[in-house]
Amino acid sequence: MSALVLPDTAARARQHGPCRLAPSALRNIDPILAQVEAHAPKTGRALEIASGSGQHVVRFAGVRPYVSWQPTDLSSANLAAIEGWRAASGAANILPPVTLDAGAAGWGTRLGPFDLIVLANLLHLIPDQAADTLLGELGPALAPGGTALIYGPFLRDGQPTSPGDRRFHESLRAQDSRLGYKDADHVAACIAAGGPEVAARIEMPANNLMFIARAPRQTP
Repeated sequence: MSALVLPDTAARARQHGPCRLAPSALRNIDPILAQVEAHAPKTGRALEIASGSGQHVVRFAGVRPYVSWQPTDLSSANLAAIEGWRAASGAANILPPVTLDAGAAGWGTRLGPFDLIVLANLLHLIPDQAADTLLGELGPALAPGGTALIYGPFLRDGQPTSPGDRRFHESLRAQDSRLGYKDADHVAACIAAGGPEVAARIEMPANNLMFIARAPRQTP
């Protein structure tokens, strides 16, 4: 699949020393961080899927200093950017980033279990089948009682929620018919099919949603 043309494409190359600045990450970090503070465990292992520029994980690590954070991405350029932020932050609880294709089956068992998984703004940028696979892997990847936070733009009843969302969704479909916003009900069903329960769908700024999913606890 060729590189996508996205609203922030032109701005992504901006560097701040060894770190890359993505405007979209700056716009959405505060509401996402609030949900991490509300739902993340105080200790344990956390996985961030598709860490992108690396701006988010350093903020997450700051509010959960006793959680060990594993950033990931599929892009070698993103992995370098994540490492730049990790090194600049000096945070001892961020591990070196690793390559992860979360749309391929099997990573949940291979990398897990995690007490927390965070995914922001990826599902609409990957093929429908890859998104289904990713959501199905959350169950194997989560520790008993673990939590997954899934953030991004979604269709409601099969439709975008604003003219801007419709334009973005249609632009993604035009570039690759397998891409675009996923329907919220379908996302919830895929999560549940893998084992976790969708505990909440939280309305977020700019018509986004945050899914809070929890894995079953082990019975005595």
